[in-house]
Amino acid sequence: MKIAVDAMGGDFAPEMPVAGAIEAVSEYGVDIILVGNRDQILEHLKNRRYPENKISIIHASEVVLMDETPSIAIRKKKDSSIRKVIDLVRNKEADACVSAGHSGVMMATSLLLLGKLPNVDRPAIITAMPSLTGFFYMIDVGANVDCKPKNLVQFAYMGDAYFKAIFSGQVPKIALLSIGEEDTKGNELTKEAFKLLKKTDLNFIGNIEGKDIFSSAADLIVCDGFIGNIVLKVSEGLAETIMKLLRRELASKQVGKLGYLMIKSALKDFKRKTDYSEYGGAPLLGINGTSIVCHGRSTSIAIKNAIKVAIDIAQQRVHEKIAESLSKYEKLR
Repeated sequence: MKIAVDAMGGDFAPEMPVAGAIEAVSEYGVDIILVGNRDQILEHLKNRRYPENKISIIHASEVVLMDETPSIAIRKKKDSSIRKVIDLVRNKEADACVSAGHSGVMMATSLLLLGKLPNVDRPAIITAMPSLTGFFYMIDVGANVDCKPKNLVQFAYMGDAYFKAIFSGQVPKIALLSIGEEDTKGNELTKEAFKLLKKTDLNFIGNIEGKDIFSSAADLIVCDGFIGNIVLKVSEGLAETIMKLLRRELASKQVGKLGYLMIKSALKDFKRKTDYSEYGGAPLLGINGTSIVCHGRSTSIAIKNAIKVAIDIAQQRVHEKIAESLSKYEKLR
């Protein structure tokens, strides 16, 4: 298994992508291709212990900046590290690619170079989020801000195929994010999507409200990318705020230090369970290949976990299973 990693992507590049690659090589035994400025990559590999035969470098002379539009980056920066990692997948020189760089460029370039799967109108991003009993998945969390009802149905099928591939055929409980449990609640998009989902062969359990998304009621929650991205960012911000408030309250009390020592272990567990880095990157589903989009603030742990996600998806040939699932759906229509 060979994974291409964008060494220049993210707020802490190339240090964190390189460190994450080293950790992944040591832990998973995977081969890594680091793509980016060769001199900078070598500088961060220097004095690090790792099996040299497991990490190779491909030089890329350009880096996509966060304020650049996808159209300009694709047209003008053809030697960028983002484009090169995706090119490696297209040319079968890598089984998957990972980047914490410009997510819009990553998505657009993946779509351009790898192409859409049959019966997919729009690719979507799926991500794991914490719940009371572990975690659940949400799709879409940012690839599509404007959707039609049939897009949400396709997202549900893509997420269903992904879940079954990762969890050995286990059938997920699928819910549609709306403002009420009743099928009459929501906007025109969700009300029409509800009707379509009820007619499918998916394990659709109905609408789910925002207050219940972390309750473990559903394994897969479907929404448009505009709402999904807001939910994702609010969740990240809320978890960080809760941790800060707890520390502030404990520090302000006379028995704060003693109280902190008593709950220190619980706080660490809470932070770990709500930390985006624990869940790795977010796969872009619906394209003909494996492309993982990472958080811009990804640490080495996040990059390492994203590489693990890439390995799992590539090994399970998830894109092929999505194509098969959507093909069956089209025949049922």
